[in-house]
Amino acid sequence: MTPTGPSPDIDVSVVVPVYGGSAALPELCLRLKRTMQSAGLSHEVILVDDRGQKEAWPIIAGLAAQHPEVAGLRLGRNFGQHAATMCGIAEARGHWVVTMDDDLEHPPEAIPELLAAGDADHPLVYGVFGQRTHARYRNITSELMRWTLKRAFPDLNEDYTSFRAIRSSVARELASFGLSRPYIDGMLSWITSGVKTVQVAHGERQHGRSAYTLRKLLSHAVNIFVTFSHLPLRLASYCGGGLAALSFLWLIWILYGKLTGSITSPGYASLMSVVLFACGIQLVILGVLGEYVGRLMGAAYRKPVYVVVNRTSVPAPVSA
Repeated sequence: MTPTGPSPDIDVSVVVPVYGGSAALPELCLRLKRTMQSAGLSHEVILVDDRGQKEAWPIIAGLAAQHPEVAGLRLGRNFGQHAATMCGIAEARGHWVVTMDDDLEHPPEAIPELLAAGDADHPLVYGVFGQRTHARYRNITSELMRWTLKRAFPDLNEDYTSFRAIRSSVARELASFGLSRPYIDGMLSWITSGVKTVQVAHGERQHGRSAYTLRKLLSHAVNIFVTFSHLPLRLASYCGGGLAALSFLWLIWILYGKLTGSITSPGYASLMSVVLFACGIQLVILGVLGEYVGRLMGAAYRKPVYVVVNRTSVPAPVSA
């Protein structure tokens, strides 16, 4: 469902995809309420259960019953963080939409600062972290990923995070894409270049563990490159061209050796190494093409971005 427009009674919609940090939600909602009231902002909170924990939905339903500004959405299965975030954005009614994680690593107290940095020329504001509290391998892989993505997507803001403040006009455009495997920051780079960043403190995770294992990070990286970039196809073309050039040079060398008499043996080992290397390159290229064909099939079958199977009542905005 695409939002029809912002409500005059709601300044900020806070969207939180919930996967592994449901135990932190009561504290998160309380801190959000205090922060918004102190800043004089009316708000709503949209908690999207992405089926990470069985106890998540009872907690969300309980918070929605206790706090009129909280609404809960439960997805039919685990669709992923970006799809769950898109679900919340589609339901948001605020003039600004803030997306944040469920584990308190994104401080709610920094939201007014993000909103203050945004304006009509800068409808997208990222909260960036000078020092992250993640494990060392996670920080290294994240930085490597950012560096690679910046080279693959020149329009992508290098300091992107999942802690964002998005103007409602941009959020409505974002919710209209309908990609079955969305990547929010790539889609935002298609919509606007008016981006600002605000440095905020990175909070400590106090409940559960990060859902992003190394395998999931690699899967997420493959999805980004295949869905939003032609770089893998270009690399496959470059590898094919390079292999053809090397093969031609090797043929010239063999011919020269035969003519001069410096090569007398058939060279079975060298021949097999070249054949196996060429076959490996071909299989890599076929795998890349298969990934693209799979994405096209998903789009042709109109695979849903997310499916909501349960929801609480529509939240009532809490005014300042």
